[in-house]
Amino acid sequence: MISGTGHTELIAREGLTIILGATALFLLTWWFNYYWLSFFLLICTLAIALFFRNPERQTPSDNRVVVSAADGLIMEISENSTGRVLGDSDLTRISVFMSVFNVHVNRWPFSGRVKTISHKPGKFLDARDPDSSMLNESNSIILDTGAGEMEIVQIAGKIARRIVWWVRENDSAKKGERFGLIKFGSRVDIYLPRNFTVCAEVGSKVTAGVTVLAKLTP
Repeated sequence: MISGTGHTELIAREGLTIILGATALFLLTWWFNYYWLSFFLLICTLAIALFFRNPERQTPSDNRVVVSAADGLIMEISENSTGRVLGDSDLTRISVFMSVFNVHVNRWPFSGRVKTISHKPGKFLDARDPDSSMLNESNSIILDTGAGEMEIVQIAGKIARRIVWWVRENDSAKKGERFGLIKFGSRVDIYLPRNFTVCAEVGSKVTAGVTVLAKLTP
């Protein structure tokens, strides 16, 4: 994967090939007068571009807060959880579900250093299924922060079966910067050490790099 988090293009580059292919099919069908089919392909092209949009965000400057790593809906907050890679069973898990209408680019929830990256094959259950957190294909990043180790897990879903990350081990992570994406939706779990106090609620809509999920306890 590409090292670094400077992916600031308006459309995430992973979507460009798909968009160009859909555009070519649209133009081809229009040229041969298959107007209804070309109209359908135009809608698909616009929808794909929407899926891969990559907007700029203003991240809170408070270095004590944890922000969401994904756009979407908080579907679960679970205490006494065990990370997929971290062996600690006293973590707090915050799960955010991304629909196909959300921005798919993921951002660092906290600043630190990338300690390990672990990609695991697995099933493709619906990302809203509680079992998907442990059984689905995933990519787990352990972030070494000054406040303890934090685990960020990108989880594939029923539709989203391609996880992308743009960082390597030992890279620095700056809160709010882009680190990867999951194509066409799915789920991101964050495992926090107990010295963070959750200040978000299940059912809340969140924005990656902006919405505060938790705060470091003094």
